[in-house]
Amino acid sequence: MVIVVVPPYGHRFSPQRFTQPQLLAILCLMRYEDWTFRAAEVRLAEHGELRRALELQTVPDYSTLFRFMLRVEEQLIAQVLAEVVRRFQSRKPAPGNGKSTVAVDATGLAPGAISTFFIRRREQHGGAAMPWRYWLKWLLAVDTRLRVILAQKAHQGPINDCATLRPLLDEVAPGSSIGTVLADAEFDSERNHRHIREQIGAQSIIPAKRGKPGWKIHGVRAQMRAAFPAERYRQRVHAETVFSAIKRKLSAKAPGRSLATQRKQALLLGLAYNIYKLRPLHFGLPLHA
Repeated sequence: MVIVVVPPYGHRFSPQRFTQPQLLAILCLMRYEDWTFRAAEVRLAEHGELRRALELQTVPDYSTLFRFMLRVEEQLIAQVLAEVVRRFQSRKPAPGNGKSTVAVDATGLAPGAISTFFIRRREQHGGAAMPWRYWLKWLLAVDTRLRVILAQKAHQGPINDCATLRPLLDEVAPGSSIGTVLADAEFDSERNHRHIREQIGAQSIIPAKRGKPGWKIHGVRAQMRAAFPAERYRQRVHAETVFSAIKRKLSAKAPGRSLATQRKQALLLGLAYNIYKLRPLHFGLPLHA
């Protein structure tokens, strides 16, 4: 699937020792196994079956992998993600009207490998508090039936993502038929409701909790406050399930010294998870989270 989207070489004067699909596949394998760049070089040198699967004649240096990650564009990662989703949906078509329910949620990824348990124990035993650092906020649009990532964005946190909902869903809309969008109160705004219902043609379910209880609200937000569909809103828990599966089975961090590196690490993590979910379908195995 990577070969379909990614061109073999980035430039006609490329040394052509490795193809771009090979390097991107290695980056996804790194995120799946939670390897560092140096660890990836060592593991590829140790395991001949990995080299044969990736059709590698030689093992790329860790600096080659790092420079490729800096060079690869986020839009290219999004295109590969869309191709994985397309294959997933073609093999597991939606029943009934074919429209999917999309849950939108965000989580934080650690910029390093420091254990949160270590931080808590350090503070409990009278140690000085760790210096404040910004963390990476990872925003996902998840198909609640398939539990796959339809679109993703990453940026520095903490920040309110109310305005990010619309461009995130616009990435999903061209390739998927959306029937319902579920989001928490962070995305509560009349503009988001109108965009989902008028531009995308889907139903929006977002709790109207912004503002004080005595404030008068209008439009869709007033409908949400008067008669909130709590039963249908419970499907949003599948987004939490995806976050849990990723952090337990793959990684809970987006390492990097710069924000650009951390963002790409997060996007590659989402791509690696989708490929991990597609693998059982490819080999005829049962699906799991």
